[in-house]
Amino acid sequence: MKDRYLTVTALTKYIKRKFDADPHLKGIWLKGEISNFKHHSRGHMYLTIKDNQSRVQAVMFAGNNRRLRFRPENGMNVLIKGEISVFEPYGQYQLYIQQMEPDGIGSLYLAFEQLKEKLEKQGYFLPEHKKKLPVYPKHIAIITSPTGAAVRDILTTIRRRYPIVKTTVIPVLVQGDSAPRSIVEALRYADSGGLFDTIILGRGGGSIEELWSFNEEIVAEAIFQAATPIISAVGHETDVTISDFIADLRAPTPTGATELAVPSQVELTEKIHSLERAVHREMQGLVTAKEQQLKKLEGAYAFRYPAMLLEQKEQQLDKFVESIRRSAGKQVMQQQSAYESLRARLFRQHPEKKLKLAKQQLSRAVKQQNRLIEQQIEEKRSNLAQQLDKLTLLNPLEIIKRGFALPYSAEGNIIRNKDQVEPEDRITVKISDGSLDCKVLGIEEANNESTGGTIV
Repeated sequence: MKDRYLTVTALTKYIKRKFDADPHLKGIWLKGEISNFKHHSRGHMYLTIKDNQSRVQAVMFAGNNRRLRFRPENGMNVLIKGEISVFEPYGQYQLYIQQMEPDGIGSLYLAFEQLKEKLEKQGYFLPEHKKKLPVYPKHIAIITSPTGAAVRDILTTIRRRYPIVKTTVIPVLVQGDSAPRSIVEALRYADSGGLFDTIILGRGGGSIEELWSFNEEIVAEAIFQAATPIISAVGHETDVTISDFIADLRAPTPTGATELAVPSQVELTEKIHSLERAVHREMQGLVTAKEQQLKKLEGAYAFRYPAMLLEQKEQQLDKFVESIRRSAGKQVMQQQSAYESLRARLFRQHPEKKLKLAKQQLSRAVKQQNRLIEQQIEEKRSNLAQQLDKLTLLNPLEIIKRGFALPYSAEGNIIRNKDQVEPEDRITVKISDGSLDCKVLGIEEANNESTGGTIV
């Protein structure tokens, strides 16, 4: 009975064999919209293909998506070729994508726009990154196919326009899968060692597929990182590539690149002739001006009557000497007067006089200070005598000498009223020549009413 039951694995394997054996599920052509797109770190792409009513899980392994010319994104409509099979661990069918391209737009065009947008955001096209080309280059590197028409046009134009410049053709592949790496290696070689001061990178015209090597990101990176100025001359005037945006200068054609890279010897010759004519005119004008100046000097008074001119100058010299002497004497007198004035001021301010005056002022101040001190001492002595008299009058001993006695309690306190003692208390009475130990026998009021007690 138990033999009738299948395991989940066995059922899934059976269904998978059915799917794999169905020829209608091989070579599926499908169109739909991408959602839930995820590009795994291992290179595989996981996504969902959907339309208005249904959806199917899909996967595109790294070996297949490596050839994609664009970057899939959520919401993008695509055309897909693949096959349907079952993913056994989950028991679900899914689409295994072999080829994919955008629906309604070419994949190469989309890849071009995506890379252009990416590099533009990174600042690769900014003007501040563009390098200036030398006006008179010495050695130009030409990176192109050695068999194409572009290299012949470039070399012919250089020989015609500026034959003294040195050129080196660096042969590369300009189309095909190996072309980007070939171009990158040539750019790095031309940019190293300071061998070249200008680089021309280009090829003849062609389709977007034939020009695609110049749209690869690794080529764009190599152009951007180069320190040598680069002219991009790819295709015809209407052809635009990523290298055109990043290069320091874009030429519409390879011939146009040469015209931008080197000056024209015809134009240089004409410029030299023009400068020669300008120099000749300038020299002719200078000679004419000097001739006129010479004629003016020849007719001058000094050359016609040199002895008379010398006598006039000697007379002027005598006047100048006399004027200087008067001025010098006046200056000496002024300085002498200033000196005498300063000497008088110095005498008035002589330190000996000031010292004598200061001693007199000090003597007066000392005498005045002594008088003040003696006056204060006398005042203090008088105050002290008055205070001593007051203390003498208030001194208890003086009171005792006059016949009075001072009673003290057993605790040593002065007894000022009757309430401080009780009958039978022992007290001490101090008199002028000693003290008496006494006992309270009774207490008597101030109105002479007796309580019947006496002090012994």
